[in-house]
Amino acid sequence: MRGGPLRDLTDPGTYRAAAYVLLTLPAGALVAALLTVVVAGGLLTLPVLIGAPALVGAVWLVGALGDVQRRLAGVLGVSFTRPAPGSYAGVLAWLGAQLASPVTYRTLLFHAVQLPLGALCWLVLAALLVVALMGLSAPAWALGSVVPIVWNEWTVQPGPVAVAGLTLAGLGVLIVTAGVLNLMGRMWTRLAAALLTLDVGDEAARREVIALRRAAGRVALGDDLTATLGDLTAQALAASTAAQVAVYAPDGTLRAATPQADLGAAPAEVAPCWPSPGEANVLPLPDGGLLAVLPVSLPASAGTLEGGTLRARYRPGVRPGADELAFLLSIADHAGTALHAAQLIERAGARAGEQERARLARELHDSVAQALYGITLGAKTARATLERDPARTLQSLDYTIRLAEGGVSEMKALLFSLRPDALEEGGLIAALTQHAHAMEARHGLKVHAELRREPDLAPDVQAAAYRVAQEALHNVVKHARASQVWVSLVQDGPLVTLTVRDDGRGFDPQAQGRGTLGQRSMRERAAGAGGTLSVESAPGEGTAVTLTIPAAVPAAGEVGA
Repeated sequence: MRGGPLRDLTDPGTYRAAAYVLLTLPAGALVAALLTVVVAGGLLTLPVLIGAPALVGAVWLVGALGDVQRRLAGVLGVSFTRPAPGSYAGVLAWLGAQLASPVTYRTLLFHAVQLPLGALCWLVLAALLVVALMGLSAPAWALGSVVPIVWNEWTVQPGPVAVAGLTLAGLGVLIVTAGVLNLMGRMWTRLAAALLTLDVGDEAARREVIALRRAAGRVALGDDLTATLGDLTAQALAASTAAQVAVYAPDGTLRAATPQADLGAAPAEVAPCWPSPGEANVLPLPDGGLLAVLPVSLPASAGTLEGGTLRARYRPGVRPGADELAFLLSIADHAGTALHAAQLIERAGARAGEQERARLARELHDSVAQALYGITLGAKTARATLERDPARTLQSLDYTIRLAEGGVSEMKALLFSLRPDALEEGGLIAALTQHAHAMEARHGLKVHAELRREPDLAPDVQAAAYRVAQEALHNVVKHARASQVWVSLVQDGPLVTLTVRDDGRGFDPQAQGRGTLGQRSMRERAAGAGGTLSVESAPGEGTAVTLTIPAAVPAAGEVGA
């Protein structure tokens, strides 16, 4: 054990446990007295109709005292996630909900065991402290004492060696007392976590569905592996009860982590317990917390299934449920998809051939489809709440449907950007439509698209127009802080006009001189297509990017037709 025999004496958790144990007996006595008085008074006055409100008050008191106990458990470092407050529908509805909730009975059980268990802890600690104090104070009462110690027919006069032995024994008992206090702290931590945890299933399910939706979008369109994995760990942290989340490579190298995450500090506990595919290992940590280790699996086409691990550390007293572990497994699958996509992109960059790019599009199609498999978690959540709360079931189903629709749009937009012949096959209108849908799904922007008839454009001019629209929309997301975007593509005779306008914060074009790198790139593309580009903006008035390019001249045969 790190720290040696004095570790418990120097551990701050020991003194937190001591403070909590000291509070258990008076708190338990006060809770028992209040509940006994209220319940007994209600039963005795029930014939005169006063008892009914008193018994309703007793039910309220169980929950209110439970909130006090949860705050008291904060001394041990235990925190509880509270559900969103529900609407009040009257006393009878509230009473029915409280009597039907298992939280009420678990909290009542905690109130019932707190007093006797607290008294037992006090007795054990009192006995140990008396023995320790007797030993440590031996130099004061034994050394040089004029009164001999008589036991049966033996008369003992303690000498310096005996006193030193008693003092060491007292120190040993004090060390044992610190260890017992630490054990008591862990016992109370687990008891509070088991009996005082609130049901937050619906709220947790909503957070998990939102996190999966964002994670699927990040994996589908993310081109920076480090940023993608960092975003996945952030989504896992936001939608779970974990304190820290990190992704590790198979060799233990840290790939991405939430702020202040240090989950690789105990490799000895992790290495012998490598999780099987689709399963999670939950391991105890020396500080009383837990470490969930989940596999990051790659698709079979990657050549290897080992992509590392996703690790989530939990504070003492917090234990992940089966639904949360399933959610973290989905995030780990998303991480595996991101790793596979990064491998494919690196391989495509090395070969730099059109055939490789086409194969990359097909592989990423399969990867995104696998990533969207996380939709099943939203469906399972809806099924879990179907009988209990149909309204929340509909809400979960709505989130799941939007997740599926957004994933499909993002996948199509990704295919348009990867395949060189996608514009020629689908057209500029279809490409801009899919890109607009992807922006709405991923960034929450409201995109108003005025995309009617496919314009007559040569393939290279069509590609230039699409890249200019991509860059303009990218600038809206990155710089504009806009909530709405208008995209229009209109052909008026020999000219085609593409306009991207937003309601963002705008900027001063004169202050930027010749513009940013993105603007220069758009102007170069416009010039290469034989057109012109104008950027109109003012602080607080949004930005409008207008591309004017010539339409294709029809061939003689087409004119005659």
